[in-house]
Amino acid sequence: MAFEGILLGMGNPLLDVSAVVEDDFLNRYDIKLNNAILAEEKHMPMYNELATKYHVEYIAGGATQNSIRVAQVSFSLLHTPNNTPSSILVDPLLRWVELLCMFCQWMLQIPDATSYIGCIGKDFFGEEMKKNSKLAGVNAHYYEDEIAATGTCAVCIVGGERSLIANLSAANCYKPEHLKRPENWALVEKAKYFYIAGFFLTVSPESIQLVAEHAAAKNKVFMMNLSAPFICEFFKDVQEKALPYMDYVFGNETEARTFSRVHGWETENVEDIALKISAWPKASGTHKRITVITHGVDPVVVAEDGKVKLFPVILLPKEKLVDTNAAGDAFVGGFLSQLVVEKPIEDCIRAGSYAANVIIQRSGCSYPQYPDFK
Repeated sequence: MAFEGILLGMGNPLLDVSAVVEDDFLNRYDIKLNNAILAEEKHMPMYNELATKYHVEYIAGGATQNSIRVAQVSFSLLHTPNNTPSSILVDPLLRWVELLCMFCQWMLQIPDATSYIGCIGKDFFGEEMKKNSKLAGVNAHYYEDEIAATGTCAVCIVGGERSLIANLSAANCYKPEHLKRPENWALVEKAKYFYIAGFFLTVSPESIQLVAEHAAAKNKVFMMNLSAPFICEFFKDVQEKALPYMDYVFGNETEARTFSRVHGWETENVEDIALKISAWPKASGTHKRITVITHGVDPVVVAEDGKVKLFPVILLPKEKLVDTNAAGDAFVGGFLSQLVVEKPIEDCIRAGSYAANVIIQRSGCSYPQYPDFK
């Protein structure tokens, strides 16, 4: 099985502007904790206030890009020499690379297992985004807008919980014509797995549909994420158009309950909702649909073949929590890293839970050099 370019992601590349703030900050900008929204005019002064009055970290982000980076890092670690000094392995977080090498290095052997498509600006932040992607080993083909600035996402953290306010800017300028260019469509042709966060439905549903139809026609695996309650509410039509092509649907309990309410299902039971989503009619009968719903510290809900399975997560003491930003993205990235090497769903969930647990102990979507995953 060839692994180069096996996983392709499309989405909104954003530079995370992350800071710990107070409740008063959230109130002044009408921000709800644990939410994800698109920036409105009233939010625009917030970015400058964060940069000038708070200790800010700048981290390459965007939901799909986060997941792809986490997945690629898993692959890239396979090429670390096996003679890692034993002193490095004292910290249990530093042993994953050695263990991964033991079961996968002989299969992959190559970098660039993942590719990514999205839109950035021709500016400093855009250059930083390209450097970040290259450093992570992701084969990024960005469309560079001549006018709009690279998109940003304010990450406001209170008590370890985060709210995301995305100013898409250039990310909102992606054009299907870029996807159709021979050098970019070649990435689609090469990939066997596709992952797109629901946020991209606000930007280029036409591009999503092109990839979804290709996946169905070529017996490939197409995956999306519910991503945020507002996607389920205000982009219901384009989400429903893409849903028949989805072989995997990811989300969290809040998004799932919003999806249920919008579709008049009159249930807030996450297991029932996951079953209903998995039973939604499919455009292709080749792959069954599997729905994966994370539920905070509660078990992950997986609906498959009309049945539900629950998988416990790795619990973290409150004092070790740094922030929950990108936890869901990391879960998907860990999940995908096992899925593309055809591991069973149990291993995919375990890898996803591990990746999320590591990410919430750090700022934004960052990770230690040597994880510890068995």
